[in-house]
Amino acid sequence: MSAIASRADLKSFALSMLGHPLVTVDITDEAMDYRIDSALEFFQEYYFDGSDRFFLPHEITQLDIDNKYITIPPNIWGINNVMPFSNSAATTPNIFDLQYQLRMNDLRDLTSTSLIYYSQIMGHIALIDNLLTVQRQFRFNRNSDKLYMDMNWEARLTVGSWLMIDCYAVLDPEINTKFYNNRAFKDYVVAHFKLQWSMAYKKYDQIQLPGGVTIDGNSLYQEAKGELDDIENDIKNNQTPLGFIIG
Repeated sequence: MSAIASRADLKSFALSMLGHPLVTVDITDEAMDYRIDSALEFFQEYYFDGSDRFFLPHEITQLDIDNKYITIPPNIWGINNVMPFSNSAATTPNIFDLQYQLRMNDLRDLTSTSLIYYSQIMGHIALIDNLLTVQRQFRFNRNSDKLYMDMNWEARLTVGSWLMIDCYAVLDPEINTKFYNNRAFKDYVVAHFKLQWSMAYKKYDQIQLPGGVTIDGNSLYQEAKGELDDIENDIKNNQTPLGFIIG
């Protein structure tokens, strides 16, 4: 079959895997959406391809300084680091800055000056800065969408300055449509549909219908639950943990 590229395609695929239209799969369209949303939440949180790393630039406003936190977009699930923009490419550099003086005095002619010396000096400066300067500490909880930085905001930041936030954002399948065609995700959605279907028949377990057919909703439920558990355990136990603050 052709690649699945939408939520509607995914619904049709999952229903066909459960036997539709030869078998009547009793699950409403609303319930299918709920199950797909639940599957997406799990994959976005635990699956290694469920999120993507990128750098989010943020311009400091007076509201940020007053609040002493930065409001983060809701699609951000984890933050690795918060870094100020470097002034190395500034159009109006600070002439009293140590890096500026090194470039002016030692690197006037890059074609004849070795960068080894500059690299050693900058490494030494970074070591001194790391030992003598209190490093910026930050706290983030995705349920509040607020990034707190433990520092003197008025002294360290000014309105119009920029921060670069190294973070992870969940993938939106409506934009990244290949997400719908992921093999593990498709199997997981099928198991979710099967679980929802079995819940409708579970209360009628072992009831015999006309023609001698017996409803065994409990067995179908246990089968679907086992498939979901197997997929979740495989993803949780075999994925490389991401090193970010997720809250």
